[in-house]
Amino acid sequence: MSRPGQPEHVRRGRDRRARLLPARPGKRRVEGPRPTTAVVGGGIAGLAAATALAERGVAVTLYERQPYLGGRAGGWPTNLPDGTPVTMSRGFHAFFRQYYNLRGLLRRTDPGLRRLTALPDYPLLHADGSRESFRRVPRTPPCNALGFALLSPSFTLRDLRRMDPVAALPLLDVRVPEIYDRLDHTSAYDFLDAVRFPGKARHLAFEVFSRSFFADPRRLSAAEMALMFHIYFLGSSEGLLFDVPRAPFPAALWQPLADHLRRHGADVRTSTAVEHIAPRPDGGYQVTTDRDERHHDSVVLALDTAGLRRLVARSDGLGDAPWRERIARLRNAPPFLVTRLWLDRPVAPDRPGFLGTGGFPTLDNISVLERWEDEAAHWAARTGGSVLELHAYAVGAQTSRDVEEKRLIEQMHRVYPETRGATIVGARHEWRDDCPLFPVGGYRARPTVRTPDPALVVAGDLVRTGLPVALMERAATTGFLAADALLERWGLRGVTLWTVPHRGRSVLLRSLAGWGPGTRAAR
Repeated sequence: MSRPGQPEHVRRGRDRRARLLPARPGKRRVEGPRPTTAVVGGGIAGLAAATALAERGVAVTLYERQPYLGGRAGGWPTNLPDGTPVTMSRGFHAFFRQYYNLRGLLRRTDPGLRRLTALPDYPLLHADGSRESFRRVPRTPPCNALGFALLSPSFTLRDLRRMDPVAALPLLDVRVPEIYDRLDHTSAYDFLDAVRFPGKARHLAFEVFSRSFFADPRRLSAAEMALMFHIYFLGSSEGLLFDVPRAPFPAALWQPLADHLRRHGADVRTSTAVEHIAPRPDGGYQVTTDRDERHHDSVVLALDTAGLRRLVARSDGLGDAPWRERIARLRNAPPFLVTRLWLDRPVAPDRPGFLGTGGFPTLDNISVLERWEDEAAHWAARTGGSVLELHAYAVGAQTSRDVEEKRLIEQMHRVYPETRGATIVGARHEWRDDCPLFPVGGYRARPTVRTPDPALVVAGDLVRTGLPVALMERAATTGFLAADALLERWGLRGVTLWTVPHRGRSVLLRSLAGWGPGTRAAR
């Protein structure tokens, strides 16, 4: 995962305490006949696995049922009513500086990450008009959390006095998997209640994180929320500012990576659905698609939750009965809506490229795409309009789609009143329900990278790793871990990984949190 001429162990971010997981020793490339691997799923996890394997000389076939790569961070062409070609996606993604392994994947084709650009702030707006910003918050823990509380209008002295510091102690030293032993039985909502976290700050801080899992805080494990707090606040000094792609996802990220894979001999097969996988009596697996059948020595399952459930249910020879039952019990998060609007006039010039929102019925954030994406900027410059994107996470399953789409636009009018007079010259509404749910008490039932079949591995953001990673970074990390498990079988060198520190940074705070010497977790 290094730049040309730069060793893999070079630290990728500013945090001097970032944790290096060195590559397991072995041969740098395959010598002799090339083992074959089927990677099922062309999202971030599948792309990471395919890249690590192909770079070591493994013959990789990447199967993706969609005509595009990137999974939930993918994009596809469409046309506006006037015939203008544009790229649609499933919505905004923030590439945080803590995403060491995802960024390492992108460096394969963009060593300086020049296809990403930094947004100057991470602003948050509450429905009552109060605002937050992470731009002036210090980045080094614990000053960042203290700075946020001191700078935030959502924290008053009275609020701070009401909070229960004892209930908040688990946040001071998050470790994986110990944090799941502590908090997986509690919902994020109930945990914040126990801490007596201020209501507005809850909307503008913690629920921003919990809803990024596309889940209602009442259903989300408090351990997942605590892990996010560790990754972005008390565990890392990378800060909460982030980068975004300068161009639509396909052009900026995935087309260059597909070319990289092909240069390493991989067969990238988009628009190809895997229908069945069967272990062969003589070893390996028979992979049946809607086009043909092929034999592979090993398989990486890098599917979303529903896709993994369906494929395992159809492929009754995979794994053993307990493993298959755990896969069958996996559930999806509630549906979400992404609405993209092409307006005939611009929003106010001071509108940020991204705005998180709290306290609105369903609106979770607004992006002004021409602030950072070249395709939208060219369209806005040519027409004098704006391209806006609205997110509604965790929408009720019984919600009328037409009603919710209209309600989301009305909420946009509340946040950016100048849009009331704009004509919508193009609109796309994307409804999806394929994100993993991390429910209360669900951690132990989630799959790990390794399965009962040594040549069958699983990758994706639904997979538990024992590492402090989440969201896109968990997808990339598990992809590399899946490749690593297979590379070990062939005596090939493993993959260098990085994470945020795996424990709290302060000895004092760790002691207060109860992970100190003499506790069960420390032993």
